[in-house]
Amino acid sequence: MKYEKSDAAIAKLTPEQYHVTQQSGTERPYTGEYYKNKEPGIYVDVVSGEPLFASADKFDSFCGWPSFTKPIVPAHINELRDDSHGMIRTEVRSVHGDSHLGHVFNDGPADKGGLRYCINSASLRFIHRDDMEAEGYGDYLDQVEDVS
Repeated sequence: MKYEKSDAAIAKLTPEQYHVTQQSGTERPYTGEYYKNKEPGIYVDVVSGEPLFASADKFDSFCGWPSFTKPIVPAHINELRDDSHGMIRTEVRSVHGDSHLGHVFNDGPADKGGLRYCINSASLRFIHRDDMEAEGYGDYLDQVEDVS
């Protein structure tokens, strides 16, 4: 599968998705579509479709945004220094879509590597485990487990 940013994909974004992914915006905490999602599946870049995070690595960090301990394919994530808003943080962007996803912090579960990828729902599209094969993501089924 080829992952890329296209004018057609950008044209399909909602205003909030555009603001978050293309203008490095942030959705309001606790409002994102996937914050409380507990279904098994993967999360892909809403722009390029590249696989980013799996439900098996999602946890509730109580920060107001979906949180993950690691990306499915680390090579699909760019980490960049972000010194906006008077803070020094690490911004997370998708490689192929160049979408702003959120930030990564060092306060995640220690037993899972210690990272917390704090990601905007607006930058993601969720693909349920039952649909992964049909949508071309069958290679990632081993990354998904039932979550409660």
